[in-house]
Amino acid sequence: MGLLSRRDSLRLGTSLALGAATGFAPSDLAAREQADDDDPRRPYLTPGDEFTDVSRGKPIPHTLEGEALVNARLTPETWRLEVTSEGKAELAKPLRQSDGTAIDLASLLKLGSVKGVLFLKAMQCNNIALPLGQGLWEGVPLRDVLRLAGKMKQVRRVYYWGFHNNDPSQLFRSSLAINQVLDTPPGELPPFIAYRLNGGPIPLERGGPVRMVVPWSHGFKSVKWLQQIMLTNDYQANDTYALANNDPESYLKTATYLDDPPRRPTPWASRSLLGEVRWWAGPAWSASSIG
Repeated sequence: MGLLSRRDSLRLGTSLALGAATGFAPSDLAAREQADDDDPRRPYLTPGDEFTDVSRGKPIPHTLEGEALVNARLTPETWRLEVTSEGKAELAKPLRQSDGTAIDLASLLKLGSVKGVLFLKAMQCNNIALPLGQGLWEGVPLRDVLRLAGKMKQVRRVYYWGFHNNDPSQLFRSSLAINQVLDTPPGELPPFIAYRLNGGPIPLERGGPVRMVVPWSHGFKSVKWLQQIMLTNDYQANDTYALANNDPESYLKTATYLDDPPRRPTPWASRSLLGEVRWWAGPAWSASSIG
C-alpha cells in the first residue's frame, strides 16, 4: 500500500471516527494520492511488520511455527473465539470450543460483511512515550459478536484475553464495563474485534489472525491473539495492567510530533480529534488546520 497524503489521512481519520466510512476501501485512497515535491509526506499507515513490538510471553506467541501454531489456534483455519459467562452472569447460548459452537474466522468475516467498521488508530503502550505504529483496523463491534451468544443477564463487565502459552502466569487479559460495549456515545466507535489491518489480514506479529481493538484506549486494552471472552457480574477491572499499578481506564490522548520545523507536523489518531495544530518555526507562529 502506498502512503496516504496528510489531507487524505486526516479526512479518513475524521470520517472513520464518526463511523461514516464503513465499507470504505483503503485502496480507494491510494488511487487518490498525488506526488507533490513541495509537500513532504511521511507514512500514516504503518506497515504491519514495522510496528514497534512489545509482545509478551515465553516463547512470544508470534514466534510459534508449524504444529505449535496450529495447536495454539493461531492460524486462520484453526482460530476460534469462545464467549462464556461466570458467577451470576448468564448467557442463553454460550459459545464453546468443546461443543463446536465457538466462533470461527469465516463466521466473523460473514458478520463483518454486514456489521463491519473501520478505524484509523495509533497503538501506544501505556508506559512508552511514542506510538508503536498507526494502522487502519477493520472488524466487527464486540456488541454484535456478543449477540451471537443470545440473551444475557446479570452482566456488569466483559473480561477477555488471548493465547499466552496456556501458562497462567503469562496470561494477559483486559476488560471493559458492559456499558462501554453496548452504549457507544454519538460520534464514537465501539470496541471491536479486528481481523484486517491496512486492508489485509492482521499479521501474527500484530496479534492476528484476530485481536481486540478499543478505539479510545492504550494498547493494553486491544489484546492480541484474542480467543476468550467472558461475561461477569464482577464490577472490578481485572486487567493485567491494573494489577501492575496502572490506570486501566486511561484514554489515549491526541498528539502531534515534530521533527525538522518548519516541516509539517505529524498528528496521530486517537479518541479526540485535532481541529488545528500550531507550532513555532522561527520568528512567527505557523498554523495548520486539520481536515
